[in-house]
Amino acid sequence: MIVHADPSLPIVSEQGVYAIEVYPQQHRLIVRANGKIVKRYQVAVGNYATPTPIGEYKILYKGENWGASFGPRWLGLNVPWGYYGIHGTNRPYSIGQHQSHGCIRMWNHDVMELYNLIPLGTKVTIHGHVLGEPDRDPKDLAEGDVGGEVQLIQSRLKSAGYFKGICNGMFRYDTTAALKRYQRDHQMPPTGVVTINVYKELGLLE
Repeated sequence: MIVHADPSLPIVSEQGVYAIEVYPQQHRLIVRANGKIVKRYQVAVGNYATPTPIGEYKILYKGENWGASFGPRWLGLNVPWGYYGIHGTNRPYSIGQHQSHGCIRMWNHDVMELYNLIPLGTKVTIHGHVLGEPDRDPKDLAEGDVGGEVQLIQSRLKSAGYFKGICNGMFRYDTTAALKRYQRDHQMPPTGVVTINVYKELGLLE
């Protein structure tokens, strides 16, 4: 089973009046003001091949009219391994489904309301476990992959003294080298690939 001991990554400190919470399995986004729910929206989230990144982030920038597929407004998140945001859509039929490439889509009138309500720096918590659903094994990871799973592996390797870089969720040569050293020291083939045995050895599965 998946171990749920670690909090989602990265951790963003509480700040400001507003906070956003996203529940991908329910296709739901809620807004809290001083801890109380003030808005609820139905949204579309990433499909299972390109999931919405689980973790805690903040609204880093806001933009208008980036193109029809993004609707009239964009609220960008500080996800370290790619460009993700909350935005409108020209595919309103996708709302309530897993149909995006990882971003959070809203009906255009809803994202206009959210854009006007939410200031820069607002905390956004996307719920779920970074390794996926409890009934499915996490995927193998190798150089070139990006995402929350990679960031968690980097964090565990760093805690163990193997990885010296930034835990940015990008699987590059430095992560490969650290992983190979870890595998050698733990009597595993030094493939540089994160398999289920590596997850177990790092304490992410039991």
